[in-house]
Amino acid sequence: MMSLKRHMRKVLDLIDAHPRGGKRLVLGISGPPGSGKSTLAETVVSELNRKAGGDGYAVLLPMDGYHLENSILIEQKMLHRKGAPETFDVTGLVGLVKRLHQHSEPLYFPVFDRTLDTSLANAGEIKERTEVVVIEGNYLLLQSPPWNALQSLLDLTVSIAPSLATLEQRLVKRWLHHGHSLEGALDRVHNNDLNNARLVLETSRPADLQISN
Repeated sequence: MMSLKRHMRKVLDLIDAHPRGGKRLVLGISGPPGSGKSTLAETVVSELNRKAGGDGYAVLLPMDGYHLENSILIEQKMLHRKGAPETFDVTGLVGLVKRLHQHSEPLYFPVFDRTLDTSLANAGEIKERTEVVVIEGNYLLLQSPPWNALQSLLDLTVSIAPSLATLEQRLVKRWLHHGHSLEGALDRVHNNDLNNARLVLETSRPADLQISN
């Protein structure tokens, strides 16, 4: 808990130090699966809204909403790789991020429902008055196309990079929590999650703020 608060404070200091000139701020928080990026992003958004005195000042935009539907992944024989870079609608994500600096209209984005294992269209809203959008996801800083199209669209970036050993422990616990057997959890972690984690750790560009936890 103390480390989370410390990391949150570093991110808030980064935001406070960035000149905006009246423009909406778009912050990307990236890291491999199991790194804690989602929790950090949620905490940052919650604190920004608390300080602003109400919801809507800051909005969390999770990359997971851009998962391709299972039916598409099955057709492409990619369901077993769900969560890998090629299983996301990157074009859709980039298209929305390009519009985030505009205050002219509300914007909507898909939100991933883990219970249903599907994305819910237009389930998230960015209001005209929203001043900070925090995007979180594994691949926001990848240097390879099509992900590198995001580089010029993010005002500030944060990366979280725990060790692979730490990630393995967290990911196994995650899949056990979701009802998988130990064998099933280990299979998912070693044949998918850690491959994705290595890709993030080895091929992401440096962030404005780098956190190791």
